[in-house]
Amino acid sequence: MTRTSVLVLRLAGPLQSWGASSRFTRRTTESAPTKSGVIGLLAAAAGIERDDDEGLAPLTALRFGVRIDQPGTRIRDFHTAHHAVTGKSMPLSERFYLADAVFVAAVEGDPTLLTRLHSALRFPVYPPFLGRRSCPPSGPVDLALHDDARLEDTVRDIPWQASAWYRRRHHQPQQLTVLREKTADDPAPADALRDQPLSFSPAHRRHALRSVVTEQVPRPLDPSGNDRRHDPFEALADDLTDVLDEEGA
Repeated sequence: MTRTSVLVLRLAGPLQSWGASSRFTRRTTESAPTKSGVIGLLAAAAGIERDDDEGLAPLTALRFGVRIDQPGTRIRDFHTAHHAVTGKSMPLSERFYLADAVFVAAVEGDPTLLTRLHSALRFPVYPPFLGRRSCPPSGPVDLALHDDARLEDTVRDIPWQASAWYRRRHHQPQQLTVLREKTADDPAPADALRDQPLSFSPAHRRHALRSVVTEQVPRPLDPSGNDRRHDPFEALADDLTDVLDEEGA
């Protein structure tokens, strides 16, 4: 069996948006990060330009998976803009986001390539964003690089990454949803999602269908100290809860 490594990311922020089938003025989001979006994040960190299809190809060959640790809330926004020169209003667009979501994303493949991408995440050429430039991450994206590992095992065993406030207020789930790229010898039923990137060129952006297996895995136990991850919104969330409790009293 070919030796592979797995690079793991923690994707968390106030807003995320992972579009796979957005059209014209309606810009939707999937319920979890897409392969196209995460490969785009890695390519940006490595400094691969949008029209460099040759440089992009090794990244698109990586196998992708994502675990939903904190599903977040889907919200809608109406977007307006004006032409910088003419001042004319641009068409009103409808854009959807995931608020307060946390995901564990992982890519499996060549150890040398993933080591290079791991370094790029720590010192990115272009800053990472969560699907759209208006959606910055709330903390470091890099989580870990696992040598001689498989994607299925890694996404199952990584500690639960949900925010501390979410753990306190919600019943801890016994299982988490995993969406992983199907292998050729995997008999599990799969869905098709058009998020396999072929080209990010602005003139001719192209995506292909990809087979995705959805499964439930046991929620990993939290290691000692994992709940102490700094969350800059935690204090504000606690204050808001106190206010709402007082008003309801």
